[in-house]
Amino acid sequence: MTGAEISPVPREARAYQGAPAGIVTRVVANTIDAAVVGVVLGGCYLGFASVVFLLDPRTFTFPSTGFGALLTAALAIATGYLWLAWWLVGRTYGDHVMGIRVTGRRRPRLGPLRALGRAAFCVVFPIGLFWCLVSPKRRSIQDIAVFSSVVYDWMPRPAGQGAPLADETVATDRQGTSSADAAVAAQHAESASTDGPRGDAAAAASPSTRRRYRRADRTGIPDPVEH
Repeated sequence: MTGAEISPVPREARAYQGAPAGIVTRVVANTIDAAVVGVVLGGCYLGFASVVFLLDPRTFTFPSTGFGALLTAALAIATGYLWLAWWLVGRTYGDHVMGIRVTGRRRPRLGPLRALGRAAFCVVFPIGLFWCLVSPKRRSIQDIAVFSSVVYDWMPRPAGQGAPLADETVATDRQGTSSADAAVAAQHAESASTDGPRGDAAAAASPSTRRRYRRADRTGIPDPVEH
């Protein structure tokens, strides 16, 4: 089996590859993204405080920020983070952790305008996510508005290639198993050819005769059937 055929996805999860993501997975991914936005917001505040300290270290005090300014900064950071992630990569950090991806109807990623619209809609109306509980295709209100979908996508692949469907994943798994069987068969054939005449005779013999050959090789005692 080659490196390209080795899948990091557990066998039990491969049937869901390319299927619409459920509410629990998406809520956890959004929670992780909210934590990322909080870390970035805190970093920006510390950076601003550092600049204030360098300008006047003697009378330095941590700058006070009103709730409105803090909320505006958080919404702006969240919108920019989601927009760039969905446009350039197709997934945020939370999506990456949970193994999901945001895709378009016919494209592996959203375009810049659709990604921006989806990001802004998710930030100002996050409760729209829960529409996927009643949607047959597990699509939120934001997905319906910008014609997007959120699917399970664990497989690594070259940039620009979308998530494979579940049937394609199963087919790839079967091809990998066939390749592994072929490799094992080739290894057995090579071992038989390096054993000399005895190996040739064992390769041409019946399965029961080959088993007696192997048993005799391990124990050093000829099989009694051979006498």
